Amino acid sequence: MSTRPRRGWLRWAALVALLGTALLAKGYWNATRDPIVRKASVEVASWPVGQPPLTILLLSDTHVAGPDMPPRRLARIVADLNRLRPDLVLVAGDLVSEKRAATHIYTAAEAVAPLARLRAPLGVVVAPGNHDHWFAPDALRSELEQQGLRVLQNEAVRLGPLIVGGVDDDYSGHDDVPATLAAMDRLGPGVPLLLTHSPDIVPSVPRPVAAIFAGHTHCGQIRFPLVGAISYVSRYGDRFACGDIHDGDQRVFVGAGLGTSILPLRYRTPPDVWLVTIGPKARAG
Repeated sequence: MSTRPRRGWLRWAALVALLGTALLAKGYWNATRDPIVRKASVEVASWPVGQPPLTILLLSDTHVAGPDMPPRRLARIVADLNRLRPDLVLVAGDLVSEKRAATHIYTAAEAVAPLARLRAPLGVVVAPGNHDHWFAPDALRSELEQQGLRVLQNEAVRLGPLIVGGVDDDYSGHDDVPATLAAMDRLGPGVPLLLTHSPDIVPSVPRPVAAIFAGHTHCGQIRFPLVGAISYVSRYGDRFACGDIHDGDQRVFVGAGLGTSILPLRYRTPPDVWLVTIGPKARAG
């Protein structure tokens, strides 16, 4: 019996294994890249006279877990983001990950510690995500508050000229948009913003706010040419998939996130953050 057919099969098997390994390595490299800083601006007709524009940094889905997002990597990213000198930092949930492919699961204290190094004059505001609720919501909130970060769960806070409402996670059924809007209204006039983990709350917001900031979708995380993303984990498909979105009269920003879910891989969806300048409407002419 000739050994040539077997040798040919072995060569093809080795080639497939090599290509598979290269593909996995590329996906892991993509997942561990430094985040892209995407920039946008929002004009507000009712911006307070004499108030200078503010910069808002949106980050989401840190998903602290091994191998791709140990606390030391997040701490390095935070140090880089502080150089952007934002006025306010919004964190759109999923601070942790318990993905099956994780090589290490960190404690709530370990996951929160790097975020405590974020610096902004108006502070840091966090809205929980589904993984936070599945992990240890009380422990995470306690750690965040001990470190001086503000957690909003269907609550609101006034920060300078801004009224920031934080909607708790929609995906795990903890959201209450009416309660959040009522809390914002009780704070009086101001420029309204909403922070939420999942952008699926957008159709439930009865009146436009200046902007809604979200994460959760990872912009698909794994997107194939022609086929597109495996899933955006949204009941609206790709309506709120990624980026700077104009949904009717509502402006929505959906970040790709910093970490990963399920697998420590990314394809065609690099990690990112958004730096949004919000201020007065430009004068015509």
